[in-house]
Formats: sequence, structure tokens, C-alpha cells
Amino acid sequence: MNTLFQDLRYGIRMLLKNPGFTVVAVIALALGIGANAAIFSVVNAVLLRPLPYDDPARLMVLRENKLPQFPEFSVSPGNFLDWQKQNTTFEKLAAVNSSAFNLVIESEPERLPGARVTAGLFEMLGARPAKGGTFLDDEDQPGHENVAILSDGLWKRRFGSDPGVIGQAITLNATSYTVVGIMPPTFQFPDRETALWTPMAFNASQAQQHGAHYISVVGRLKAGATAEQANTEMNTIAGQLAEQFPDTNTGWRVNVFPMQEYDVRDIRPALLVLLGAVVLVLLIACANVANLLLARSTGRQKEMGIRTALGASRWRVARQLMTESVLLALVGGGAGLLLARWGLDSMIAIAPQDLPSVRNVTLDARVLGFTLVVTLLTGLIFGLAPALQASNTNLNETLKEGGRGTTGSHHRVRGALVVGEVAIALLVLVIAGLLIRSFYRLQQVNPGFNPSNALAVGLSLPGKKYPQDDQKSAFFTQLIERVSTLPGVSAVGATQSLPIQGDYVLGFNIQGRPPNAPGEGLSTNYYAVSPDYLKAMGIRLLRGRVFTEQDNRDAPRVAVINEEMARRSFPDEDPIGKRINVTNGPEMFREIVGIVADVKQYGLAQPTTMQTYEPHLQNPFSNMTLVVRTDGDLATLSGAIRSEVLGIDKEQPLSRIRPLEQLVSESMARERFLMVLLGIFAAVALTLAAVGLYGVISYSVTQRTHEIGIRAALGAQRQDVLKLIVGQGMMLALIGVGIGLVVAFASTRLMATLLFGITATDAFTFVAIPAILTGVALVSCFVPARRATKVDPMVALRYE
Repeated sequence: MNTLFQDLRYGIRMLLKNPGFTVVAVIALALGIGANAAIFSVVNAVLLRPLPYDDPARLMVLRENKLPQFPEFSVSPGNFLDWQKQNTTFEKLAAVNSSAFNLVIESEPERLPGARVTAGLFEMLGARPAKGGTFLDDEDQPGHENVAILSDGLWKRRFGSDPGVIGQAITLNATSYTVVGIMPPTFQFPDRETALWTPMAFNASQAQQHGAHYISVVGRLKAGATAEQANTEMNTIAGQLAEQFPDTNTGWRVNVFPMQEYDVRDIRPALLVLLGAVVLVLLIACANVANLLLARSTGRQKEMGIRTALGASRWRVARQLMTESVLLALVGGGAGLLLARWGLDSMIAIAPQDLPSVRNVTLDARVLGFTLVVTLLTGLIFGLAPALQASNTNLNETLKEGGRGTTGSHHRVRGALVVGEVAIALLVLVIAGLLIRSFYRLQQVNPGFNPSNALAVGLSLPGKKYPQDDQKSAFFTQLIERVSTLPGVSAVGATQSLPIQGDYVLGFNIQGRPPNAPGEGLSTNYYAVSPDYLKAMGIRLLRGRVFTEQDNRDAPRVAVINEEMARRSFPDEDPIGKRINVTNGPEMFREIVGIVADVKQYGLAQPTTMQTYEPHLQNPFSNMTLVVRTDGDLATLSGAIRSEVLGIDKEQPLSRIRPLEQLVSESMARERFLMVLLGIFAAVALTLAAVGLYGVISYSVTQRTHEIGIRAALGAQRQDVLKLIVGQGMMLALIGVGIGLVVAFASTRLMATLLFGITATDAFTFVAIPAILTGVALVSCFVPARRATKVDPMVALRYE
């Protein structure tokens, strides 16, 4: 222990004695270790940290599927209730339906995201209220469901943390609800935006719905049961239901996913790519510091030779140097943690809002432990080669007066480290380049509508206050008329489902064609829209006409379809004038009067779906989104729209007020997050590789000053010296580029699922990135080479 303290004290003195070397090494290590700590903290929170529920490994998510149309779909109430009765592998199944509620407190309306859940959900999750209780079984029945549980955030924000709210009545959707509980701040289900919960309470009609899919189902496995057993049993039940209800259940199957795996299935590949990239950046930093230590050890060879001559063993010398390396790594690791702490805030700020647990990302004990292990390993890795080189000294050569102490093995090791740096940097740059190219291609996709200068405003009319279709129609008709008169407004429309985020799917058939076989029906995304909706959205009419005010409940039913539906459903005939039924009801046929351009329904990267539009006046909905196109300021417009809504109904709140450009931008949030972070890591990798190459060539120039002087004295021109030095560096760089290209070509195929519009071996990327890296390497070599051309031969010949 005494010896260790001596090594530490000596190591500290040596680091303080060489502040330039120490600062450069610490910066390189801080960048590598800090990036690893920051990314691992995200990976830890999203992928590794257990869900905050009791025994989370037994929690499952159940989804229905019908291939090929619906590889994953929500569940119908009838199927859920049958699953509850017939399964033997689950302790309990619970249903969830994300919803929204209009809360009115003292004439201040607010639209709140919430969820309707079946009784027993909280107990199944092991979630206990902070105050009050959860739902009773009889509150899950129609007529008894007017009770609510508040989130901690809503309780504090709107009720002033008043514990007396338990047992009090609040107004939700124009209906009185009694508050029975308040959940703790850690409970965020089904997502962190959920502000309150009410019972699901299926009525008799809903309990028989086997074809309407709109709920989510979660369950807890019995002790000893596995997800595979549950999946097998649930599909056996699905087969039985298909025989019992062939019209609605034929072709439908069930998928059972572990809840944690399900929540992160989309983001896992991206996070693993990020983690792999920062590990590569850390390896480049290690190679850089190792090169610095090798250069420094050359100047310390006399010191090590004297130590050896005085009786120090090779192990003792190596241990001293390894102690200094680990000490340097610890300083770099500490700086890296500070960098990670600062970087986390920026990372969370640009993270997609739907990234699971992103707000819970912290530098917790696991992250600190990971960082400590990485730091110690880093110190061992970059310190190993210099320690071995320095401990393997030739006493005769080292102790000679004037001996330079430079060995060919030093040059070979440093050259190999530079080759490795360049190869790794190329790999990181190629990965980042592919994602940048992919994101650029994604941005070029036409969403099918014009998102500029348009605002989307959500509204939901409470059913108790607006029970009749005529009331719903009248409200939105009046609102559209009032908003249309606002300054700068050029078009106003309303729709029950927006593109990009909408998911309202209905089956359809075509009049005059044989009925679809059970389980083989066609489906279309459905929109109920006001007459000017297509104009407000900027969706092009290709043929026929759009809706007018005359397309009301007294007029013949009409529909407009998109180009994709016309192509697939009417390949050899004109769709105009044909009649379709989009609810499979015998009296709901609509005449197709127009064809419009396709819009992207599930995101810019997803295939175009079949789409059907119907006049809202012929099929009124309570939940609508107002789309307002203007030449003025969108922020000012939102306030004016709010005033117009309150002028019609002072208790009607607005929700999700946002520009259409934001809607499109949010749909690319995950791709942007990955691209930005990898772009930053690639820039760091490129910088570190360039610095490493510069350091090696610069040191080589210093070591070869005597040789350069001789060459100059014998008649070598400046261009000859320049060619010599640059050639040495570029040889290393080109070998690294070649190795990096081979590795990148083989490994980028693993990230094919993260790319859009390009292949994992995109030719442009694999040409441009090596060219950029080669150019940077050339500059890194040219600067010290140019300095070498200015060596004075008379000074160089005396150089030792």
C-alpha cells in the first residue's frame, strides 16, 4: 500500500510537471468517457432500468394482428372480455383506452389527456395511490363509473395539492365525477402525459363488439408461466373466437410481448447504434492518449533506464507508468462526468417526446458505476503499450550520453495506433453519413399536404352537452364561419383525423362486387371533414369535385377517395360515380365524387394507405381538429381562435394547438435525434483522428530533424522534404481508410432498418466520407510537413 501511495504521489507530480500534455489528454478522455456516460444513462433509463411496477418481468402487452394488413393492432372489447374468461396463464388482464377529458374549474376549461381503465389495473401493476383509493369492482359497471383518480401533477397544478379534493365532485366532459384517489408522481401509465383515470365500464353493446378494435390490453402472468405459453394459449382462444364469430374474427391472431420489450422495441436499435458509436469514439481517444504517452515515454527513457540500473524490476517500472495512466484516466473520467451532466440536459431537450422514460434519465448509481469501470479500463488500455515499451529498455543504449532513445518499435506502435484511429473514425463517419443521407431523403418526402402557415387545433365536444348529431354539426359549422372572418385567414377546415398521426380505420366494400369472404375485407383510413378541409390542408384535387355545404344529412351520401385507393380498388375503371360502403352497413353506400392526392397517414417513411373522405355534415363527430391557414402570425391566431371558441361555449377547451409544420417535424423526431447525436460523435471522432495523425507526424518531424538537415545539406529541395513527410502520414491514413472501408461495408448492414431511401452500402456515402477523411488527413500531415521544410540545415546538423 505504501508503494502505491508513492506511485500516486509521483504520478501527480509528473502530470503537474507537464500541464500541456495533461490538459490535452484529459480533454480527449473527457470527450470519450463523457459521451459514453451520457449515452449509457439514456440506455440505462430506457432499456435496462426495470419498469416501476411490482415484478415487472411478468407484465405483458397483448395485441391483435391480422396479416398482412395489420401486423399489430388494438383489441376489440368483446375479444378482451372473452380472453378474461377463457385464459389460464394470466393472473389478471386489464384494458386501457387513452382518452381525453374536458375539465372545468371555476369557468376555466382545460383539455386533459387521460385514460379509461378496467378495475384492477392499478392492483395488477402494484401501483398504490398516494392518497385515497383505486376503483372498486362495481365502479367498472355502467351507471357507477363516474369516479376519477388524479395524477400527482394535475392535483398540484389545478387543485393546489389540497388533500380535501378526495371525495369532492369535479366536472369532466360536462359530467360530475367524484375524485377517489391521487397517484404518486412516479406513476405514469400508459404514458407520462396521462393526467387522470376513469373506469372503462363497457355497456352491453360494447361488450358484444368483436370487430371494433380500439383498446389496449395488459396482463400479469401467473407464477411459472412464460410469454411463449401465454402466446400459444391466446392464439388457441383466437382460433375458437374465429369459429364463433367468423365475420369479425377470421384471420385475427394474438401477440404477447413482455411489457418492457414492447415499450422500447422501436428505439432499441437506435440506442444500441449510439452506444456502439460512443464506444468507438472512446477507443479513438484511448489511441490518442496512448500516442501521447508513447511520445512522452521516449523522453523518459533515461529516467526508466536509471531506475532499472538501480534495481527496479520491469514490473515495478510498468506499474509506475500504469498508475500514472489510471490516474490520468480518473481525472479524465471526472471531467467526462461533468461533461455528461451538461450534455444530458441538451440531449433530453432534443429527444423525441415519446421516448420511454426520457424524463427519468439521470446519472444514477448504475451510470456512475459504469463510468468508473469504463474509466479504469480506459486507463489500462491506453497505458498498456507505453508501459510495456518503457519497461523493455536497452540499458546500454539508453544510458549512452547523447543517445536518442528512440526505437523502431515506438514508431511502429504509434503508426499502428494512428491507423486504428483513422479506421474507427471512418466507421463512425460512415454510420453518421448514412443517417444524415437517410434523414435528408426523409425530409424530401411529400406528405401530401402543405404544412406551412397552417395551425391545427383540437376540440372535443362532451357527449352529455352535445348528444345530437345536429348539435355537433351546428357547433363546428358556426366555429368555422367565425374563424374564417379572422384577419389573415384564407381557409378553415375540420377533420376527425389528421394525417401523420391519425389511425381511424374502417372496412369497406364496393357496390356490385361479390361480398368479401370472412376475414378478407379491405380497409381504408377514414376522415370526416368539413367542405373546406382539403383547401385548408393544401391537399390537391386530381379529379371530380370536393365537398360543398349542400353535402349535408339531407343530401345523397358522397365520398372522396385518394389516388392510392383508386389505383388499387379500381385499376381498370373510373372510380367517379362508383359506390362504396365504408362501415359494412347495408344502407351506408356513398357515391365517389372526387379523387385527391395521397397523404402520409403513419409517418413520412411509411407506405401510403387507402384513404376515404366523407362530409362531416353527413357523419358528425364530437372529436375534431380545426385546420386554419393564414398569412399572419400563428401565435396570435391561436389566441383569436380560443376567443371564438369561448364565444360559442365558454366551457369548451382547446387541445394540441400546434402548427402543421410541427406535426411533420415531430414525426421525424427519432430520426433527427439519432442523426444529430451521431453527427456530433462523428465530428469528435474526426477531430480526434486528425489530432492523432498530426501528433504522430509532428513528433516524427521533431525526431527526424537531424535527418532532414542532412537531406537539405545534400541538396534536397523543400518539395522533396514535403513529399517525404506528407507521404509518411498519408500512407498511415490511407491504410486506415482501407481497413475502415472494409469494416464499414460489413457492419453497416446491421443498421439497415434505421435507414430510409438508401441502402446500408450507399455509394455516395462510401465515396464522400473517405474523401473527406483523406482531405482532413492531408491537412493534418501538411502542417507539420511545412514546418519541416523550414528547418535550418546548420541548426539541424547540430541537433541531438
